[in-house]
Amino acid sequence: MKALVLSGGAGTRLRPFSYSMPKQLIPIVNKPVLEYAVENIAALGVTEVAVIVGDRAAQITEALGDGSRFGVRITPIHQDRPRGLAHCVELARPFLGDDDFVMYLGDNMLPDGITAVADEFRSGRPAAQIVVSKVPDPRPFGVVELDAEGAVVALVEKPAHPRSDLALIGVYFFTHAIHEAVGAIEPSARGELEITDAIQWLLTRGHRVKAGEYDGYWKDTGRADDVLECNRHLLATLDRRIEGDVDATSELVGRVVVEPGARVVRSRIVGPAVIGAGTLVEDCRIGPDTSVARDCVLRATRLTDSIVMAGATISQVPGLHGSLIGRSANIGPSDHAEAHHRLVVGDHTHVEVAA
Repeated sequence: MKALVLSGGAGTRLRPFSYSMPKQLIPIVNKPVLEYAVENIAALGVTEVAVIVGDRAAQITEALGDGSRFGVRITPIHQDRPRGLAHCVELARPFLGDDDFVMYLGDNMLPDGITAVADEFRSGRPAAQIVVSKVPDPRPFGVVELDAEGAVVALVEKPAHPRSDLALIGVYFFTHAIHEAVGAIEPSARGELEITDAIQWLLTRGHRVKAGEYDGYWKDTGRADDVLECNRHLLATLDRRIEGDVDATSELVGRVVVEPGARVVRSRIVGPAVIGAGTLVEDCRIGPDTSVARDCVLRATRLTDSIVMAGATISQVPGLHGSLIGRSANIGPSDHAEAHHRLVVGDHTHVEVAA
């Protein structure tokens, strides 16, 4: 079995972050979402992994390298612009050959793994095995309709009026039969080759398509609130680990990780929380539910339920909550005598200011 990981896409729901970084590199507990995907694939015993990349291929390559640290070999495949999931399969055909493969959307988090689904596919080898989960609003997803016996009846991509609450969660297993289906379908009204149309083509022609509801934790990290929720979920699984320097006046409560080279000075950190390597936390109150990445500087700041990305500086901010702070961002007090807020805000940014 091979693997096809999708890490292109515009990431419009994660702007402004996705203007400067692929959405698949947003960190959850200080590790890019894409790394979790590759680790799940490696756990299946798959060693050949193709990664669909867009115009930020260099950042993806820097994050994953050649795959050797995961025990896999990574082959990047360039897509000039988003043209649909089935188009990714078409692009990867020379790599995939006639092998079975798993297709994995690189912005999906499934920390409980996909080994059970893979085992089921390997034992039965249907033409397609899809994984679904019930969602409150299925309109942004591919939606699956099942009959009374649980058999797949139809699949519709991002329907305006869904007939089911079962969403495709971004993991698909295929035999080589999918290539004929991809070659037979036409672009949708969105101008993309939809994988749901290809699977529907298989269904219509009598191929076996299986669906199973995922019983682990799943989150599509396409929005800031989803990223923060997923961060909270994974932080709750941390074991306490103190590898950096913590001075005698500081207090660490509960599940706290202080990575090597980090320094905590005159501060209180309430877990679950992680402080990244090389970061300085001084005169702060941090946590719970907070991830601070490597090489940050936090001084005289109160921070809860947030993610701070690498190289950021936050000084004298009395209350940050539910925040995503980008790479090398600088947040601090004004030097004007009259108290006021000063913002330099990019497109699609969301800001809440205390009254």
